[in-house]
Amino acid sequence: MFGTLASGDIETARLRRDLRITARFSCGGFEDLGMRLEGENLVPYGGGGDGEVVVTETVPFQVERPLFQQTQKLVVGYALTSKKKKSFLQPKLEFMARRKGICFVPIDLNRPLSEQGPFDVVLHKLLGKEWQEVIEDYQQKHPEVTVLDPPSAIKRIYNRQSMLQGMSDLNLSDCSGSIYVPKQMVVLKDSASSADRVVEAGLKFPLVAKPLWIDGSAKSHQLFLAYDKHSLAELEPPLILQEFVNHGGVMFKVFVVGDIIKVVRRFSLPNVSNCDKAKADGIFKFPRVSSAAASADNADLDPSVAELPPKPFLEALVKELRTLLGLRLFNIDMIREHGSKNVFSVIDINYFPGYGKMPDYEPVVVDFFQNLAQAKHKKRHYK
Repeated sequence: MFGTLASGDIETARLRRDLRITARFSCGGFEDLGMRLEGENLVPYGGGGDGEVVVTETVPFQVERPLFQQTQKLVVGYALTSKKKKSFLQPKLEFMARRKGICFVPIDLNRPLSEQGPFDVVLHKLLGKEWQEVIEDYQQKHPEVTVLDPPSAIKRIYNRQSMLQGMSDLNLSDCSGSIYVPKQMVVLKDSASSADRVVEAGLKFPLVAKPLWIDGSAKSHQLFLAYDKHSLAELEPPLILQEFVNHGGVMFKVFVVGDIIKVVRRFSLPNVSNCDKAKADGIFKFPRVSSAAASADNADLDPSVAELPPKPFLEALVKELRTLLGLRLFNIDMIREHGSKNVFSVIDINYFPGYGKMPDYEPVVVDFFQNLAQAKHKKRHYK
């Protein structure tokens, strides 16, 4: 029934008459996804009622006002963990991308990368030396392909010691804010004996303890607050010890997608008073603040705490960081020093973060890839 349509007018008329189509979109056409079109909206499919056309194989067809581009402007090969694929490649994102001629294609890790494609962009977030060597070799052989992002740049972010290096050299003198990194030190072994070194380095308790390496596991994102030097013995090295900065219990997650910046508020730890320091001991495990459930965007907060960082300041900061880090997909965890107007600390940076937790992330991501497509088209045109 749905082979190559020599007499496509009949099928076109049927599709134009009833756009309630259950569809999944591949580079060549439609496949079943359990979603349907109502007008130009993608909604969940409720079951095969009367009058609905269920398309179960690729269909080359033409309509008078096409909903989807017939030619692919950008082919994005992706190598992601199953968890990352599920959170990032949501049906709405793929739907919106295809309307702009952007196609996401899975990379087969069991085949040589150079034998696949051709790709305009390779999007990846896989760990391990073997994959790093694969993607670096591919970059050398295919310089025309945009790799998001370079493995050498990503490697820096996975080490919390090197992650924040160079922040003090950023050119933010003409901005309406200032940035600094809290004092920190590295503990490679024997946390108990590090107490004297903490004093020598001039760090003041309480201290935030973070695993040195980010390896994609939940453990590498576990944070602790150490209230005194005796509590350091309870921590497992290698780790970073960073001074805790009072910030009113609110953290700003700054999502960066190329030139696009989005900021959300997240609840964090409350301020620690001198009285609290005197009473508390041991270590305290941080709650996870990355999830949407920790959102503080709609909370009734003190304006001095909840006010977002100034836009010109963020734009300048992100521009400097893109150059420093060599990344286009990342997020910054920032806090405002309590009692200050616009003195901020950058406490963490993440590569290719959970964009699915960012409200309305789909059009932001599509715009980013569309800008890449336009840039590539201009580059080819002017060669």
